[in-house]
Amino acid sequence: MSLPTEAVAALEAFQAVGSWEQRARLLMQWGERLPVLPDADKVDANLVQGCESLVWLVGHLQNGHWQFAANSEARLIRGLVALLLARVNGLSTAELQAVDLPGWFERLGLSRQLSPSRSNGLNAVLQRMRELSRAP
Repeated sequence: MSLPTEAVAALEAFQAVGSWEQRARLLMQWGERLPVLPDADKVDANLVQGCESLVWLVGHLQNGHWQFAANSEARLIRGLVALLLARVNGLSTAELQAVDLPGWFERLGLSRQLSPSRSNGLNAVLQRMRELSRAP
């Protein structure tokens, strides 16, 4: 499966830095690039269940391809969510179902820095995306 343009950009950026400190800084920068979610979208119905931090997620299908928007109050989580969005935005429903989350963060060089709770939270975000994509 080919990667969306944003995902390729993320991979190139993260593979170009060596140390964890540089990756952490880059992660924060990706989080800062997330568009602000309107307050109207920050409602309980859009909260992702299973995250320790508050994460709101909205998505819509546009010409057969999914576009998601999300945000979190936690800076590190915002960066991780931004990288997840880079990986999934523009995918079809079938492609979204096939996304390998651990593999994606492994390729970015971030998997060892993902605590079990962060990993679970990101899995919950991806699960919610999949649920939205299957909704009638």
